[in-house]
Formats: sequence, structure tokens, C-alpha cells
Amino acid sequence: MLTALPATVLAEQLLVEFRGSESRNTPEFEVRAPWILDWRITTDGAYDSAVELSLEAAGIGVHEGRVLYTKQPGNGVRLFRNEGRFYFRVSSSFANWHLKVIELTEEEAAQYTPRER
Repeated sequence: MLTALPATVLAEQLLVEFRGSESRNTPEFEVRAPWILDWRITTDGAYDSAVELSLEAAGIGVHEGRVLYTKQPGNGVRLFRNEGRFYFRVSSSFANWHLKVIELTEEEAAQYTPRER
């Protein structure tokens, strides 16, 4: 049996994935808008943990802004409308982090709504 899926279901594309447990800069990546950062933070639970994540413009070192700051394990998704060549600056204390950069279509991006704080 052959099943056809709408093009928007298949359009999401994992561009790059990063994992780590220490503070560092990720390798550079080039992305087209719109895109999402799918992040997950875990800990071993023995110490108080913290993760701060910033987006930096590659080549020119311009700070684009803080993307995430948490002292708790968890996960989430953040939508971006800017494109170019970037890297993430990760400051991590006693935490494991997993980051996925995923390019979307405009139709997929329209489905993301900000969470109320």
C-alpha cells in the first residue's frame, strides 16, 4: 500500500545537530529562514546546573542575542526568521545539551505560536 503525505509534512529538514556537556562554541552553520532550534537539556542531578545559549553571527562575531537561559532540565523549540551563517555560544555548568537546527517551510513556521509566560 502506498500512502501520499502532503509536501509540508516532508519539508522539515534537519540541518545540523550539536551535543555537549561543557562550555564552548559550536561549529558554524548556514541556514535559510524560517528555522527552529529544537533544544534539550539534561543533568545527572548531582549538582545545580545552568545553561546559557547565545546566537552569534559567524565571521563577524556579532552577538544576535540570548536564545536560552535555564537552571532546569527541559526541552523546547524556538522559531527564527533570520538567515545567514551562525554559531551558538554555549555556557554550561553540570548539564548536557542537545541542539538541533531544523529548516522549515513558511507553512510549517506558521504553525508555531509563542508560549505565554
